[in-house]
Amino acid sequence: MNHASLFSGIGGFDLAAEWMGWQNVFNCEWEEFPRKVLKHHFPNAIQYGDIKELDATTHLGGVDIVTGGFPCQPYSLAGKRMGKEDERHLWPEMCRVIREVQPRWVVGENVRGLIGWNGGMVFDEVQADLEAEGYEVTPYVLPAAAVGAPHRRDRVWFVAYAHDKGGSHGPREVQGKDGEIRQRNDRPEPRHASGGNAPDTDGHEFQRRNRQTTEKRPTKDRRIEPFSQCQSWQTFPTITAVCGTNDGLPKELDGLTFPKWRRESIKAFGNAIVPQVALQIFKAIEQYELHI
Repeated sequence: MNHASLFSGIGGFDLAAEWMGWQNVFNCEWEEFPRKVLKHHFPNAIQYGDIKELDATTHLGGVDIVTGGFPCQPYSLAGKRMGKEDERHLWPEMCRVIREVQPRWVVGENVRGLIGWNGGMVFDEVQADLEAEGYEVTPYVLPAAAVGAPHRRDRVWFVAYAHDKGGSHGPREVQGKDGEIRQRNDRPEPRHASGGNAPDTDGHEFQRRNRQTTEKRPTKDRRIEPFSQCQSWQTFPTITAVCGTNDGLPKELDGLTFPKWRRESIKAFGNAIVPQVALQIFKAIEQYELHI
């Protein structure tokens, strides 16, 4: 499976995809601190910045699953709850990227407050938009406590599937953000304008990959360590009040004073998805793929 993440943060979805043995094709995150974390842990993934500037048509046919925890601040009980009037209401941009990439699977995440905000308007909008793109959608409320976390952290998860999209089964052409119709093998030159969205690849040339699940793999060949060995809460890196233990973040973040490190890392972990929950969703997706 080829995976790509939007609003990637410090890479919760990407980490779960790596646990699955999937290929992380690209991520998209505009804040400096998480971008450095992503670059450290996923150096082979193409890295994009502002989603508003991302033309994802170059990845048409090369991604099986797109994930994203689109910003929760407009709907969070801890925020001003401005909803669609908030400039951080970026679901429409995520939907546009999904339309450009045409993945077979979509997994979205947000705070539970999204369900009740303004009578469920955005909650319904997300599902209606995905259905309009040809996906079957099922929302779930899954807490971190469901995978043994020592806190509840309720989140709403959207799992969407379209059998005729993604990889070698996807469409041959798509309309780009500039209005041009692009074929699957079109690769326009990346934009390098200041503050723009040129991928940071260190010379990495994106290779299109067909579905890795075309040939059904026996369950025993899956490259996933037992949950108790690699994702237990006792050994999983976590932040502490004084940053005194392994917090899972690289030490190579140059130019950060300790107060800024502490502030940025706490914010990053606060905004992050719980990868153990995503892992369970991904396991279910792979099981479905193995039996279709």
